Amino acid sequence: MDIERLSSNVARMVELGGKALAAYMRPRETGSHPSDQPDSVTDVVKTLGHVAEFWLKDPQRAMTAQTEVTGRYMDLWARSLKAMAGEKTEPLAKPDPRDARFKDPQWNDNAFFDFLKQFYLVTTGLAESFVDQADIDGHLKHKASFYTRQIANALSPSNFVPTNPELLRETIGSSGENLVRGMQMLAEDIERGGGDLRIRQSDDTPFALGTNLAMTPGKVVYENDLIQLIQYTPTTEKVGAVPLVIVPPWINKFYILDLVQDKSFIKWAVDQGLTVFVISWVNPDQRHAHKGFGDYMLEGPLAALRVAGEITGQKKVHTIGYCVGGTLLAVALAYMAAKGIDNVETATFFTTQVDFTFAGDLKVFVDEEQIQSLEKRMAQTGYLEGKQMANAFNMLRSNDLIWNYFVNNYMKGKAPMPFDLLYWNADSPRMPAANHSFYLRHCYLQNDLSNGRMEVAGEKLDLKKVKVPVYNLATREDHIAPARSVFIGSSAFGGPVEYVVAGSGHIAGVVNPPSKNKYQHWLGGPPTGRFEDWIATATEHPGSWWPHWREWIRRHDGKEVAARPVGTKPYPAIEDAPGRYVKVKD
Repeated sequence: MDIERLSSNVARMVELGGKALAAYMRPRETGSHPSDQPDSVTDVVKTLGHVAEFWLKDPQRAMTAQTEVTGRYMDLWARSLKAMAGEKTEPLAKPDPRDARFKDPQWNDNAFFDFLKQFYLVTTGLAESFVDQADIDGHLKHKASFYTRQIANALSPSNFVPTNPELLRETIGSSGENLVRGMQMLAEDIERGGGDLRIRQSDDTPFALGTNLAMTPGKVVYENDLIQLIQYTPTTEKVGAVPLVIVPPWINKFYILDLVQDKSFIKWAVDQGLTVFVISWVNPDQRHAHKGFGDYMLEGPLAALRVAGEITGQKKVHTIGYCVGGTLLAVALAYMAAKGIDNVETATFFTTQVDFTFAGDLKVFVDEEQIQSLEKRMAQTGYLEGKQMANAFNMLRSNDLIWNYFVNNYMKGKAPMPFDLLYWNADSPRMPAANHSFYLRHCYLQNDLSNGRMEVAGEKLDLKKVKVPVYNLATREDHIAPARSVFIGSSAFGGPVEYVVAGSGHIAGVVNPPSKNKYQHWLGGPPTGRFEDWIATATEHPGSWWPHWREWIRRHDGKEVAARPVGTKPYPAIEDAPGRYVKVKD
């Protein structure tokens, strides 16, 4: 280590640290940053306090817990002493083989770092065990487990220079220049986040919408306060008679289905001879604060279905809904069934929940107290900032999507590589207060849709009246819409359901073009009985589910017709795809 260089770098770090602190404080001092809400921290403390109370209120139970903790640490200490003396010992705790945090050989070969690793694993294992064994309310236990995991991930020795052998080598070898670069990026990311840390997951500079992302040719043919409707230019001489309307989530932007061309589901569908329309949601601001779930349904899918039918001259259309866009599509189908509107041929759902009984870790953020706190915050601006939802989603996989980049960016001082998917992931839109509040209360908190209690635009909704054929896609490793939850929701519909499980997770399992030859999908007949039994007997098929879906659509499509021009006289082209709405940043 060059001591003179190190001293210089420490001075530069201190200077850059001041810039980072100034970037954090400036918006708070000027009032441009909303007042910080301690409610989330309070909720963590209260939740974990219930676990502590369970173990401490009974002296015998407390003694049992203390004995277990002492025994585990004494066993670890004895094994570590033997290892330091050169004896071969079996480790007391081993990381998951998929855990990339401890891949460096020194975590196993160096007795000190091996002890740190095992101490961390034993401690987090004990914490998780105490939460799991606590006899407390189910929702409280779910929250406690989630918060315990977040704290454990944050305190991992892999996150700090003195306790991570790889970071130590990097720091010594560069005389601290890695930390200077990291502090520079930290200051930039706090500045970019408007006073909050917005960790960069991708190099954004190579990407531009309409240039190398969302570049499938098409035109915006209709727009209102909430949507632009894009119709894509056909690439085949013949197309299926029935057009396809895609309803993406408004929590994310539609171009997840139109990334770079070799990953684009939209381009693939156009090349398969489908007339494709997609909704591009507005990035809402104060003007949209009052827009509720009913407005999103009427001005979103219902408007898009009507316009697509009028442009193509077809009475019925195929539909796709993705994630919360699928939930809204299901609401629209139930509304149309109640009103006697019959203009949908098939409905496809990508990782969509209509029953929220087993809705995964996002339910951690949903209870009456937390919703009221969120509503107060949204009342200040009329919307929820996109970065708040992005943070919630990132926390579901915090080791991969937070701490991995924290270490890479700010400890190693390395800028992340360009990655289209992570560029999209960081491009989060806002959500209007009325709509978001309705969604949290009536879906996640009260589960009204599948139970026939939801009322939208003056109609009480009953999914059993939805008789159209349904293709219901789940993904095996989904943290947002778990495959079990999607399976249970299949029984809410009144018509035939084709349930399919794809390999990987909420995004990679959906955006899986056949040309990549990745992952797999499972087919197992009607979604009846228990999910565990269905998946145990399902047949695994290699590769993408896209061709299977195309054949399913073809069975419901019938004849082919000549490819249609984009737009019509009543609906002339407004602008080129991807349009203005998708380009508005948070």
